[in-house]
Amino acid sequence: YPSEFLMQKITEDNQVPVHFQVSVSLQYVAELKGRALVEFFHSNIAEVENEELRHLMWSSVLFYKTPNVEVMACVLLSTKAIYFLLDDSFIHADEHQSDFWNKENSDCENSSFHLSCCFVLKLNDLQSVNVGLFDQYFRITGHSADHIVTCLTRDSYNTHTFIQQLMAVLSLLARTPSPEPVDKDFYSEFGSKNTGKMENYELIHSSRVKFIYPNEEEIGDLAFLVAEKMDGLTNLPSLNILLYVLAFQVNHVEGSAQNTSSLQPKTLILTSSDLFLFDEDYISYPLPEFAKEPPKRDKYQLADGRRIRDLDRVLMGYQTYPQALTFVFDDVQNQDLMQNLTLDHFGE
Repeated sequence: YPSEFLMQKITEDNQVPVHFQVSVSLQYVAELKGRALVEFFHSNIAEVENEELRHLMWSSVLFYKTPNVEVMACVLLSTKAIYFLLDDSFIHADEHQSDFWNKENSDCENSSFHLSCCFVLKLNDLQSVNVGLFDQYFRITGHSADHIVTCLTRDSYNTHTFIQQLMAVLSLLARTPSPEPVDKDFYSEFGSKNTGKMENYELIHSSRVKFIYPNEEEIGDLAFLVAEKMDGLTNLPSLNILLYVLAFQVNHVEGSAQNTSSLQPKTLILTSSDLFLFDEDYISYPLPEFAKEPPKRDKYQLADGRRIRDLDRVLMGYQTYPQALTFVFDDVQNQDLMQNLTLDHFGE
């Protein structure tokens, strides 16, 4: 152990996305190759001696306790746990995290020693995995609010690969079998299904971890929400969501030493007539079982919306993935100005 193929695969996957800045400590991890990477895992991260590293992925992550702070992480999947190797600056990003992260080594801050925090979710504590729309993200749920993490891969291939690897690793777990189902009577068997609401697709793995996928109703709910934001300009039956993608809105920060740009996570939704940007809550929905009250904000909040007919041009950057697109719209205050002029001009 490990096989040459696995080492080559992990080395290929060990690349920080170009649009993210990471700390020196995570940059060090990103530069490790092959056997050095495996040795680093065993000497610094692994909790037991005989666990095997099976998969590595760089992804943005969100924690349930701090839903507004998106941070870059190196996600390591082993035969015992999922490890999230985090940027040390994450600790200071939010004042509510003092109880979440027990930080005892604050005296190291001013030294040349670079720290990374490692959040560990043991596979035995894993209860469910919710896959987001179009495999753009997935949420891992444990037994408490401290054990809920969303990985915003923004990439269906990365999501699919991680889920496949996770299922393979869970198959190795020796868990006690579920108790035999109790024979139900006719009324309890059929009465509970008459809720009128279709549940999400659930796949219960042999390890008893639930893998939950969105159903068609979620797209229908989203289309209804989008139609509401359009002030009834479009009739709902003809409204089709053509594209749903997790992206970033680029805000140029002027006046800094170098004109940097900050990236604001947004959900981009394209319909046949409009382009929308939403602020989406990726971590709170569907509600975990222990949640006592609904989240403070809606799942989708409209940030911006423009009509396609007002789109003047689209500018494409020449850089490789991720591609930058600039949408230029005609900035007309009265949207129906041209139409009114035409009617007036041709009178009668």
